[in-house]
Amino acid sequence: MIKNKRASHRTIHEQEMTTEPNLTPLIDVCLVLVIIFMVTAPMVMQAGIKILESQAGAGVGKHAAEENIEVVLTEDDKVMLNGREVLWQDFPVRIRQEIFKSRDKLVFITADDKNRVGRVVEILDISKQQGARKVAIISKPEK
Repeated sequence: MIKNKRASHRTIHEQEMTTEPNLTPLIDVCLVLVIIFMVTAPMVMQAGIKILESQAGAGVGKHAAEENIEVVLTEDDKVMLNGREVLWQDFPVRIRQEIFKSRDKLVFITADDKNRVGRVVEILDISKQQGARKVAIISKPEK
């Protein structure tokens, strides 16, 4: 009978030990998730477009006017590139030519308040795709 008590005591003790949660798989999963987030975070951060926005009345830039690439979007949705009107379908080729000639590859975009935001974003995207290193949005001074 003593053997039965010991056998039953062992089974109760073994059952108590198995009821404790095993944290090892949980920790392993958490560490794998941390590694996945560390690897994917830089890719997510590069998705945006960095732009420089000037305030009306800001100081004069250090670059000469002929070195700058100026894109003006008029109220009637026409695109002017360095003072000359450009057809929308010709804009990517023309801006690539101007960016290639430019030393700093800096594009200034001036748009009216009445312009669609989507059109301004298209100009930003095309400028970056064609090789612009920096893009600045210039607001017109209030009268």
